[in-house]
Amino acid sequence: MSHDDHAHDHGHAHDAPPSPYHSSQRSEERNRELTEKVARLEDLLVAKGIVDRGALDRAVDIYENDLGPMNGARVVARAWTDPAYKQRLLDNATAAIAELGYGGLQGEHMVVCENTPEIHNVVVCTLCSCYPWPVLGLPPTWYKDYAYRSRVVVDPRGVLADFGTELPDDVEVRVWDSSAEVRYLVLPERPAGTEGMSEEQLAELVERDAMIGVTKVEPA
Repeated sequence: MSHDDHAHDHGHAHDAPPSPYHSSQRSEERNRELTEKVARLEDLLVAKGIVDRGALDRAVDIYENDLGPMNGARVVARAWTDPAYKQRLLDNATAAIAELGYGGLQGEHMVVCENTPEIHNVVVCTLCSCYPWPVLGLPPTWYKDYAYRSRVVVDPRGVLADFGTELPDDVEVRVWDSSAEVRYLVLPERPAGTEGMSEEQLAELVERDAMIGVTKVEPA
């Protein structure tokens, strides 16, 4: 793949990215409005017997406690500390991720792309917001925003720079387009100076954006 190619297959931490994506973040007032609307809709559906509140509570619990970037961080940390596992992860990501107990809806067909000193990978879904829920949870707002989905394909280095990630000119950037069939997870480079850290300590360093590929993992 050539420098900055788009591999189309449709066939330190950033809580929110800076401009031009920051504008896609909803205001607190808008968040309150949406929360109130959702609560009213939930009450109505429960009152009409269409949904069970217990089932809703269980669904919320799953997204709050069982799905999220902490799962992907454990996958990354295991790959950093276990060469045999890393090879299985690169050969068959779905099966290797399932070894740690993660899988299911939106993660049925996973591919892991490894960052190296020569190659930096970044993930997008140009059509909508396809995303690996079992290992990263729900996608951030900016991932779904048109500004990110359109620009990262044609100007990946510019987008990475917006997130504070500056790459040398000789590093190849590869952009992977998630689809309903395939979801991608970036295996970031292990930061220098972490040789003595345990798997659990390493997992604490790994944040969501690094597994999407817009940032790197920084040492503690």
